[in-house]
Amino acid sequence: MRRPVHGEPEPQPDAYQHPPQRYVPPRLPAQHLFEPPAPSAWSEPESRPPARRSDSFLDQGRYQELPAVPAARESTTRIALIYPELLGTYGDGGNALVLTQRLRWRGIAAEVVSVPAGEPVPAGCDIYLLGGGEDEPQTLAAEGLRRNNSIERAVAGGAAVLAVCAGYQVIGQSFPAGGKIHDGLGLLGVETRRSFDPPDAPLPPRVVGDIALDPDPSLRLPLVLGYENHGGRTRPLPGARGVPFGKVRIGLGNGIPEGTDGLVEGTVLGTYLHGPVLAQNPAVADLLLTWVHGPLPALPGPPEVDALRAARARALQIA
Repeated sequence: MRRPVHGEPEPQPDAYQHPPQRYVPPRLPAQHLFEPPAPSAWSEPESRPPARRSDSFLDQGRYQELPAVPAARESTTRIALIYPELLGTYGDGGNALVLTQRLRWRGIAAEVVSVPAGEPVPAGCDIYLLGGGEDEPQTLAAEGLRRNNSIERAVAGGAAVLAVCAGYQVIGQSFPAGGKIHDGLGLLGVETRRSFDPPDAPLPPRVVGDIALDPDPSLRLPLVLGYENHGGRTRPLPGARGVPFGKVRIGLGNGIPEGTDGLVEGTVLGTYLHGPVLAQNPAVADLLLTWVHGPLPALPGPPEVDALRAARARALQIA
């Protein structure tokens, strides 16, 4: 235990010895910071406090014009955040908050179900999110998920999956970690090997930097931006179904000669993009939501989002 400096109050017993608390992403409160104001507020603008820059777009009343959304499901949309203490190294848990809020803005109830490592994964969720992690946590996550087939059964029932980086590798057929090849969940027909393994030309042991994709035309998405931090080479297996998430314009992605990143098969999307990817690319978030709910009315995005995306594209010298 650290000894107190002269004049410093004595610490309580074990004050410096408590283990860190496991991180569990908070659920958004019912009235979130960015929740559109109640309709009555529009008629009395002088009664409202001045809008802050970050939520000024909400004060323009655009959300009132959205058509009513028929309830696709009677119950709350449940978004499962899988093993955040193992697969949460790069802030990918933020994807859950993005999905939740974009549903609530449309009047659809949503909640985040955080699934700690060691706990059974519920099969009744609508969207499953897996993030990035280091080798040992990735291996532990795969072992835990292989104990049951909850996610596979949920996908068969119409659920969606977004898996990023280590999570992307885990939902494939196999991946390397700790000098061994480990079995994945087999949700996507891909396999991952180390970036410098033969037979392909060797790549850097680890790739870190910006990445930009031209999404597959069938997805009808705009330019996708993010960053990558991985040391894997992921290739589709012979006979694999689905389409690449996109063609890499800047960065590495899957690290294969075809120059692609990720794979989309049915309602399962795997990618190497962090950001969080859904925060930087709201259109990708809405793609996942339409897989679950069907067509949804467009949300008017804040001008700041478009401006930031345009500035990032200019910085990357993307026309």
